[in-house]
Amino acid sequence: MNQLDPIGKSGSSCATQVGTARAVPESGLHVAVIGSGGAAMAAALKAVEQGARVTLVERGTIGGTCVNTGCVPSKIMIRAAHTAHLRRQSPFDEGISANSPLIERSKLVAQQQARVDELRLAKYERIIESHPAIAVLRGDARFEDSQHLVVRMNDGGERRVSFDRCLVATGARPGIPQISGLQDTPYWRSTEALVSASIPACLAVIGSSVVALELAQAFARLGSRVTILARSTLLLREDPAIGEAITAAFRDEGIEVLEHTQARRVAYANGEFVLNTEDAELRADKLLVATGRIPNTGDLALEAAGVRVNTRGAITVDKGMRTSNPTIYAAGDCTDQPQLVYVAAAAGTRAAINMTGGDATLELTAMPAVVFTDPQVATVGHSEAQAQRDGIATDSRTLTLDNVPRALANFDTRGFIKLVIEQSSGRIIGVQAVAAEAGELIQAAALAIRHRMTVQELADQLFPYLTMVEGLKLAAQTFSKDVTRLSCCAG
Repeated sequence: MNQLDPIGKSGSSCATQVGTARAVPESGLHVAVIGSGGAAMAAALKAVEQGARVTLVERGTIGGTCVNTGCVPSKIMIRAAHTAHLRRQSPFDEGISANSPLIERSKLVAQQQARVDELRLAKYERIIESHPAIAVLRGDARFEDSQHLVVRMNDGGERRVSFDRCLVATGARPGIPQISGLQDTPYWRSTEALVSASIPACLAVIGSSVVALELAQAFARLGSRVTILARSTLLLREDPAIGEAITAAFRDEGIEVLEHTQARRVAYANGEFVLNTEDAELRADKLLVATGRIPNTGDLALEAAGVRVNTRGAITVDKGMRTSNPTIYAAGDCTDQPQLVYVAAAAGTRAAINMTGGDATLELTAMPAVVFTDPQVATVGHSEAQAQRDGIATDSRTLTLDNVPRALANFDTRGFIKLVIEQSSGRIIGVQAVAAEAGELIQAAALAIRHRMTVQELADQLFPYLTMVEGLKLAAQTFSKDVTRLSCCAG
């Protein structure tokens, strides 16, 4: 069967890889993959490994959000801002003279984007080029029916693609709230903020979750005067203590946090944004809007293939990434699963296994998550509120970081580690941490939950002294001991 049929003037009838013209092999299961980010690449590679042929359709830059406009550039910017912050202010300023660094933003962006280009080339483009069973079409895909796509090619014309199985991995885009006047202004989304060649003197941020907070603090540390407008409180979906700790840390750094505040109207004139709230007027040089992400599903004609979406437009999938159509699978930010790149990659791999005859599932009970603020926020499993909603009786303890030797040695005791256990069994079911290195300790907590450890079993483990992860052991010990009365390294 001819899987690629030209429609209109589109040149050769062969699919082409990045930089290489190559015919798709004519044998084996044919899998179409829409997208080229973490989920798409993981699925394509696993499908090829399982003996399938893959046609990957990408309308934009190969690599998706994470490497190009998300995880990688944002973490580079955050790290640069952290370095600037430590040069300006640290707990050791009495013995190490502080200074105000010169921020050359254009050079930082050049360094950042060079690393982005390097990783995209190494981890996406070259890998695709090395697999003759993966072909790439550059254009927009939409479903014709449950076994055919039509691709509007970037260079003109259309192609019809027949498939045996299809994976939708089209990601998500920044959602923009309905605020009067906003659409008529040159506001930033995270994409524009990350590559801005200058640091605004005054930055307003609308949003109170991960992207908003990470970038707000980064810009503040690079020299902006930052005001955050939070519709409710910071990190509302987390344990309330997390939002309280991050709010306190931000305010200590001079970031203005306006809780329970919404912009009713936005205007822009003479190089300045004017934001009207219920009872105030705010002015800023730049405005960053970071209020969540919307699945990229609206242009796919999913209804033609019988693929159902929820009220947000996210594709609903089961634990095997199957959609309502048995020949079509979905993974990543376009689905109703958590919008995390490592979840997307794991989902893509499992989808490919299932598309090629296997039976793999994705278990998210012990899914760790990290917010790269300073201090960091790291969570896994149930919070107390989530456990209550699920009908689980719990017990919990919160260990402040002035009880953790590593934090004392760092002269940075901001934050806490909280353990949530199932009351009847003593099993650990959730951990929430706010700490400078919270992201480095949360995987140990995830493994404890994954392996159904009790809090006493965790307390009995050996942890290296003067590490932040030792805080997990200390937090576990608080269920049976007063840790303030223990000597250092007490087992």
